[in-house]
Amino acid sequence: MKDNYGRKIQYLRLSVTDLCNYRCIYCMPETGIPKKAHDDILSIEEFTEIVRAAHSLGIRKIRLTGGEPLVRKGVITLCRNIKAIDRDIELGITTNGSLLAPIAKELKDAGVDRLNISLDTLNPDTFRSITRGGALQDVLNGIIAAQQAGFEKLKINTVLLAGINDGELLDFIRLTKDAPLHLRFIELMPIGVAKHWKADRFMTAASIEGYLRNAELKAIDGVARVYAMPGHQGTIGIISPMSHSFCPTCNKIRVTPDGKLKPCLHSDQEIDLKGLRDKALIQALADGIRQKPESHRFGEASGSTARFMNEIGG
Repeated sequence: MKDNYGRKIQYLRLSVTDLCNYRCIYCMPETGIPKKAHDDILSIEEFTEIVRAAHSLGIRKIRLTGGEPLVRKGVITLCRNIKAIDRDIELGITTNGSLLAPIAKELKDAGVDRLNISLDTLNPDTFRSITRGGALQDVLNGIIAAQQAGFEKLKINTVLLAGINDGELLDFIRLTKDAPLHLRFIELMPIGVAKHWKADRFMTAASIEGYLRNAELKAIDGVARVYAMPGHQGTIGIISPMSHSFCPTCNKIRVTPDGKLKPCLHSDQEIDLKGLRDKALIQALADGIRQKPESHRFGEASGSTARFMNEIGG
């Protein structure tokens, strides 16, 4: 199905929980978030029905996000349910990786095709500071377990944080030399907690261009410009929603844990899906696709979402 601007919408991101075992400084308040009532959160069955309805409208790619999706009870059942709708659905999960090691093989067996693992630093002390208490080794163990489980083309998502991890860019790039990892540098977006940060905390994608002088632009993969360094097994991608808007090619919609369809990450526009079934659910999803705005409004006070990033799923 196409939106009103001719974009073919094929990608649905499901935020299956707003809870997380970390409190990353740019994502969540230090005190965490109030836990919603059980009935306020979509059930695994409701998420499954949303995927079924979205698939009937042409959605072919699903990504489970959070919060941290692996803290959600029943997430493996949801993965199996999605693949039962259509084995050809491309199913991915974005995770902080800390809980991945014990269940990586189970996720693979449940039909998960791709994993994106968030990792903003390779320094244990900086990691503890960014996540407010997390252990870097847990994530590294998760990456190893995912590789052993047979996940290929693992993506590592690294948010650019001026004054925090900008001194580690070369270290991250080196990760791609001897392992088939696909690194993604992501510009920080002014959403939630980060909406109130000073401008000097934000880095543009241009900040890493000096590290990629010998790199070759290999592809445009969704919203990422993907580069290959000579002699490297992996690749380096740049996702730049702030300095180079990718709105003209955006093909995704999002659903929050409490059942709100968000046609745009940054917009305050939401359509309530909770309680809808069958034709009514399909109609609401179709309406949301048609109402997808032409572009985000970062930098403008109006139209900005009031939600924290952990409620939307990125």
